[in-house]
Amino acid sequence: MENFLLLGICFGLGLFFRRLPQFPESTPKVLNGFILFISLPSLVLYHVHELKVDVTSLLPSSMPWVVFGIAVVFFLGLYKLKFLKFHTAVCLVLTAGLGNTSFVGFPLLETYLGKESLGYGILADQLGTFMVLSFPGIILASIAMDGKWDLTTLVKRVLGFAPIYALFIAILTRQFPYPDAFKLVLLRLGDTLTPLALVSVGFMLDMRTIAGHGKVLALGLGFKLILAPIIVYWIYSPLKEDTLLFQTIVLESAMAPMVTSTVITIEKNISPHLASLMLGIGIPISFGTTYVLNFLLKGNYI
Repeated sequence: MENFLLLGICFGLGLFFRRLPQFPESTPKVLNGFILFISLPSLVLYHVHELKVDVTSLLPSSMPWVVFGIAVVFFLGLYKLKFLKFHTAVCLVLTAGLGNTSFVGFPLLETYLGKESLGYGILADQLGTFMVLSFPGIILASIAMDGKWDLTTLVKRVLGFAPIYALFIAILTRQFPYPDAFKLVLLRLGDTLTPLALVSVGFMLDMRTIAGHGKVLALGLGFKLILAPIIVYWIYSPLKEDTLLFQTIVLESAMAPMVTSTVITIEKNISPHLASLMLGIGIPISFGTTYVLNFLLKGNYI
């Protein structure tokens, strides 16, 4: 419950700060800069360094790659058919194609399936969602930002993504234990990610823009909260015998859009108002849709 309370308070603060002259229009840019250069790298350094990897981890960590791949085909296919503009399609890939598998995902998993599911959830988040964002996600965002495919520029954009360096350092130092004090500092800095991101999105959230994004918003949330879990259920159905693993994978696929990918989408000016709506409206709706999905899974209705 404390996570949900934090979510509501931070969104509310973001909306409130928009009305105060002490917070200029550049406020989200400053907050996002801190997130991308301090908060997220700190989390990566800690969690990737501590992560235990084995063959079983490939199953839950593969799901975010599958969902992202389907989102690329689906939304960029609609762009090719001229149903969507390019920036709109990329925005939907980065928000509807990547799930909130940690901040919202972990407490919901614990509520629905118990603490035993969190191990699978962490694997889906760290080896799945974060890795997808770090490589194909950033590449796609960079192409949308520059408006063209240029390898030199693309490499510079990817190497300008600070968490990439944190990822490499975490992997290279896995055999060496971090001092306890250093781990504590990393966790404390990492803890700033969600509050700052939610304040930033709340600041950006303008409900008046729903009128201009209504159909596209429904399309994106429909894919993320309904279509993606259905497809994942079908693809991973051979794992039904391992009930906990299977239910964790399906529920993680049904989480709301990812906070960090939304921040990056906004930061790179890729349909920022649509991105903020996808997150701001998607998170509260996901509480209801995941509850229904969990009920159906446990009741063997699907």
